[in-house]
Amino acid sequence: MRADLHIHTYYSDGAYSPREIAARAARAGVDLISMTDHDSLEGLPAKRAAAREAGLAYVSGWEVSSYAGDAKVHVLGYGCAPCEAYENFLAARREGAIVRAKDMIEKANAYFSLHLTLEDAERFHLKKQTPLHTMHVVSAYAERLGVGKGQLYLAAFAAGGACYSSLMRPSPQDAVEIIHATGGIASLAHPGRIPLERDARRALVDALADGGLDGIECFHSDHTSDEAEAFAAYARGRGLYITGGSDFHAEGGNRVIGKPVFSPSEELLAALRPEGSK
Repeated sequence: MRADLHIHTYYSDGAYSPREIAARAARAGVDLISMTDHDSLEGLPAKRAAAREAGLAYVSGWEVSSYAGDAKVHVLGYGCAPCEAYENFLAARREGAIVRAKDMIEKANAYFSLHLTLEDAERFHLKKQTPLHTMHVVSAYAERLGVGKGQLYLAAFAAGGACYSSLMRPSPQDAVEIIHATGGIASLAHPGRIPLERDARRALVDALADGGLDGIECFHSDHTSDEAEAFAAYARGRGLYITGGSDFHAEGGNRVIGKPVFSPSEELLAALRPEGSK
């Protein structure tokens, strides 16, 4: 069975609907998908229906944005369902996102000599149940400045940039705990992208594994083959699940649905309990 367990839709910062994503996955020869939008399980019925229509197995998912200091650390949750703990977490994330967005906008207005408002960022925030995302703020400034969103994010809004804000961010351990509270398994997303030196990253992953982390996304579009094998060896050594996904958002770039090719183990499939398994 081929799986892609890391795909974004327009319920967060992806470009396409669940139906479009499922159709693309089917054309790519993928059998099992998870649509893992940022910080919210919104759209679950539409995602389930889209996978079923395309003849795919499906597992619910989301990607929790967390930080270790200023280092971005994302954690994927699979097999999760909304509950009281989730609603409380989501409410806190929405509130925190507004505080953080206002901080970024104040810094960006001073840096670029502009006068944008929260409402300008909200125009790009189409799914209001999800927390406002940094890229919604970036999109507003990219439009006004006439530059690319990715370019602008890296230049000014990423950690260390003049417009960066770290306010109201959950920790990676918080992410693992809320995923468990929603009945899911927690897998560390794209560890090769964590912006820490090797020893600091290893210490972080060790701490998360000691604290209940269930798996590691070893196979990811941004990982080299050597990195993927090294992360897989670590996962096996710690008794963690090995997961994989494209992290697809939109056409262009190196992220393509179904790549890297990933086949989940029988143990992972048993833990995921996919709906509509072939």
